[in-house]
Amino acid sequence: MKKERRPRIEIMAVGTELLSPYFQDTNSLYLSQRLNDLGMEVTFKTIVGDDWKNLLLCIKQALSRADIIFAIGGLGPTEDDKTREAFADALGRKLVYREELFQKIKERFERRGLSMPSTNLKQSYLIEGADALQNNNGTAPGIWLDSGPQKIVLLPGPPHELKPIFEESVWPKLQDLRRGYRARKVLKITGITESQMEALISDLYPQEPRLQVTTLAYPGQLEIHLASYSKRGPHQAEKEVEALKDKIRQRLKENVFSESGEELEEVVGNLLRQRKKTLAVAESCSGGFLSHRLTNVPGSSDCFLECAVTYSNKAKSDLLGVPMSLIQKSGAVSAPVAEAMAKGIQQRAQASYGLAITGIAGPAGGTPEKPVGLVYTALAFGKRTKVGKSLFLGKREQIKFQSTQKALDMLRRHLLRTKRKK
Repeated sequence: MKKERRPRIEIMAVGTELLSPYFQDTNSLYLSQRLNDLGMEVTFKTIVGDDWKNLLLCIKQALSRADIIFAIGGLGPTEDDKTREAFADALGRKLVYREELFQKIKERFERRGLSMPSTNLKQSYLIEGADALQNNNGTAPGIWLDSGPQKIVLLPGPPHELKPIFEESVWPKLQDLRRGYRARKVLKITGITESQMEALISDLYPQEPRLQVTTLAYPGQLEIHLASYSKRGPHQAEKEVEALKDKIRQRLKENVFSESGEELEEVVGNLLRQRKKTLAVAESCSGGFLSHRLTNVPGSSDCFLECAVTYSNKAKSDLLGVPMSLIQKSGAVSAPVAEAMAKGIQQRAQASYGLAITGIAGPAGGTPEKPVGLVYTALAFGKRTKVGKSLFLGKREQIKFQSTQKALDMLRRHLLRTKRKK
């Protein structure tokens, strides 16, 4: 029996800026994921600038080797937007004016009280034989073209335009090409190292090619991405990935803080609301970043009361009541001072919990006794306190993030334990 050939798929990202170190092509990652959900694999990815000859060369190469081509970008109104024109040239087809497209673009400007610039007229043209894909978030329509054995899809570059067009117009058209179903799960972990995690789960890695496990490591956070593929249906794929997730989750226990995509600050906020508890924080080396993360979560006002960024010793004393004698004796970066900061902010705000961070974020300020990356986190609850000591690696921003991650995780684990006691 002859094996069916998988369609060759090419994604072409167009834009000279994507060849610079300042812009990243994230659209192709999104398209790859959605195509994987159809059981389809991307064969080629190309990035090409706006130069006409190079663009035409890449299009001709794609036409010679791919069954389905996605081109991203270059559909705008400016002189360097040439994707539409280059594909028409490579295919030997004309560009055809569409009055209904012109009217839609014109009306979009009129709704904003503006006149349509003449440069936008080019967006009213389609490649001969192609269909327009409606763009409700911009002026450039997408383009769908069945060209003999090939399918060609041209999409605008801005993600807030590309994604809705793909989901609403392209995704339904691709269903006839579906080769299977894919399900995904992501576990987010903190509080252990990558090697510790690996030691706990290494024997659970599946041997079946339909199941995939990928681990990612960031400062302060690990992620396990799970995927399953099934030709039988979405429920089978979901069932298999769920079973694998449960096995890994049981091994990692409380080190897993999220199974549904939430960030750690969301998890902590939800736990506080469920317990009807309140929180206030005192920050030194993190400079308000902990409060920023907490207040980025909608509904944080239900549980978050107050923040004190006490960067100087005087601020620690004046705002939190940390004795200056304690700072002089133990140093601002020390367990006793972190404890006093947590107690001080808890009492000041009359909060259920006080959370504090003090440390050395660097790159300067470290000593052999107290190196850059040394951070103390403290949690005050009732009349008790807990203090943690960490030595983080990385640049200043990474140390600040890891400091807040440690503090949030300290509170999360405490909330989980107290919840179980009820």
